[in-house]
Amino acid sequence: MKMIFNVEDKPKLPQLVIFALQQLLAVLAATIAVPMIIGNGLTPAAAMFGAGAGTLVYVLITKRKSPVFLGSSFAFIGSMTAAFAGGVSMQLGMVGLMIGAVSAGLVYVILALLVGKVGVGWINKLMPPVVIGPTVAIIGLSLAGNAISDLQKSNAVTYDDASYTAVICGLITLGIVIVCATYGSKRIKLVPFVAGILVGYVAAAVLTVIGNAVDINAFKLVDFDIFPKMLYENGEITIGTFFKAPDFVIDLSLDGFRQLNASYIATILVAYIPVAFVVFAEHVADHKNLSSVIGRDLLREPGLKRTLLGDGIGSMVGALFGGCPNTTYGESIGCVAITRNASTVTIIAASLGCMALSFFTPFIAFISSIPSCVMGGVCIALYGFIAVSGLKMLSGVDLDKNGNIFTVSVILIAGVGGLSISFGSVIITKIAVALILGILTNLMLSRANNKTGSDEDQGKDAD
Repeated sequence: MKMIFNVEDKPKLPQLVIFALQQLLAVLAATIAVPMIIGNGLTPAAAMFGAGAGTLVYVLITKRKSPVFLGSSFAFIGSMTAAFAGGVSMQLGMVGLMIGAVSAGLVYVILALLVGKVGVGWINKLMPPVVIGPTVAIIGLSLAGNAISDLQKSNAVTYDDASYTAVICGLITLGIVIVCATYGSKRIKLVPFVAGILVGYVAAAVLTVIGNAVDINAFKLVDFDIFPKMLYENGEITIGTFFKAPDFVIDLSLDGFRQLNASYIATILVAYIPVAFVVFAEHVADHKNLSSVIGRDLLREPGLKRTLLGDGIGSMVGALFGGCPNTTYGESIGCVAITRNASTVTIIAASLGCMALSFFTPFIAFISSIPSCVMGGVCIALYGFIAVSGLKMLSGVDLDKNGNIFTVSVILIAGVGGLSISFGSVIITKIAVALILGILTNLMLSRANNKTGSDEDQGKDAD
């Protein structure tokens, strides 16, 4: 795929601001969802600052050659929940989040050192296109249910009351993204998500105003109550409510260190470390996907060692602020693919903007108020592009061979079917399970795949 802006390109400042905002809008809905799911003192603002800080670390360690944003990892939700299990105090739970993130990050560091010693050739043999292609496709396809679910949701009323109007509003958003990306001018093609989200938000807001005026629940899509809840204190807006420092985990946890004990630490390590090994497989798949999008092998340059170090250390740094281990985001990769903007300067600007805007309460309120149906419309395009980019990796694979067909089939069905495995608090995600089964199937059938066509030719001659 030919990029409009390559990795090393530097867009002009006005463009850069819009491009950075687009990256933020693409990733923030998921990034702030994790702290909202966990609760216990975690806040969207702190998660935003942590994601921005973690992404900066990643970009610097990867020598500004890997254009992807890091956001809150959903794979660690079970691990993060374990930090607060058993009725522990919020302060001790915050300490547990930091210990867990550091332990998971250290797994990445150790893996990076091993890769530095043995190289990446083994990965290419273990995960050839017949394995990694459908796995990348599964990353997009496995999120399809989330996109469609969001497409039917309102933020203001219950699901059934506004499902049809929500779908219409989400499809308007999707339509604007498609039209801008396909028929727009050169400038508009670079910012289709900004246009889609803004138009979708305006449409939802107009419907909501009408719905509130005539009391029709089906039209109520935007929860405008979010703004006074965040901006007002004692009935008025002040500088302190307009600009507010996030509640960082490292600050909230200071009293928790005195409550630490060996049993609690062991619980945290068991909850986090196995998940880190699972997420390693997703790390490789994401970077293979991004490599195919930008036309550069990131596992060779800057190298898997650096991407692992960046992801691991960036995750540690991000969790110290926001509590959430970070990971490379498919939404960010999809944004790069659709807009064809691979500039890492855009990612740096998005990171700095994310950190700065985490102090700006009106922006946090705006992001929180974007209706799920609007983001659902955007995510249909984002997740679809991830799936398609994975399928494109199969273009050079000989699917006339049964070995290849079985490998692809196993990955697709296990992934789309949602096969995951749980061991206590440790969950091997459906993507990881699909990848592992694909690797095992490919290894089992590798002899058949490597055979020459002599057997088939003999059969044809006999006919």
